[in-house]
Amino acid sequence: MDDAEAAAFLTALAAPGQPGPAFAALEALVRREVGATLFTVMFYDAATTMARRAYTSHPKDYPVAGEKPLSVGAWSSVVIAQRRPFVANSIGAIADVFPDHPLIKSLGCESVVNWPVQFDGEVIGTINALDVADHYTPERVAKFSALAPFCALAIMAARLASGKA
Repeated sequence: MDDAEAAAFLTALAAPGQPGPAFAALEALVRREVGATLFTVMFYDAATTMARRAYTSHPKDYPVAGEKPLSVGAWSSVVIAQRRPFVANSIGAIADVFPDHPLIKSLGCESVVNWPVQFDGEVIGTINALDVADHYTPERVAKFSALAPFCALAIMAARLASGKA
């Protein structure tokens, strides 16, 4: 990522109408740096263990909607408890943890990375990128580290805009 891309994100962060501009700028960064056919942002509240989709590149297929309890399993163990990215590079591996795998595949996606966004010692959400099979190589996943501060800023800005900061 270069200085111009970082500046574009910060400009979007300052724009009115948050969190839309910040999330759209974050989506653009993730698409350029890592790649994503489908991009979503989920909020997570550790106190209530509730999750909520806050942004999506595909509103018809994955609408921004109400809260749901986060299920306990392999995915939450990796992303929430261990605070590590969850990566699956085949539709079979996706099917092991996501019941909506037929929809995911119908969108041309067969790999996923769910990046835990952390602030103040807690996972506050995830950035979710999905693409073709075998897309999320270790090199691509490593690029998320450089994007982590932007992910946290976007989610924190959204929380501030909604009065939940």
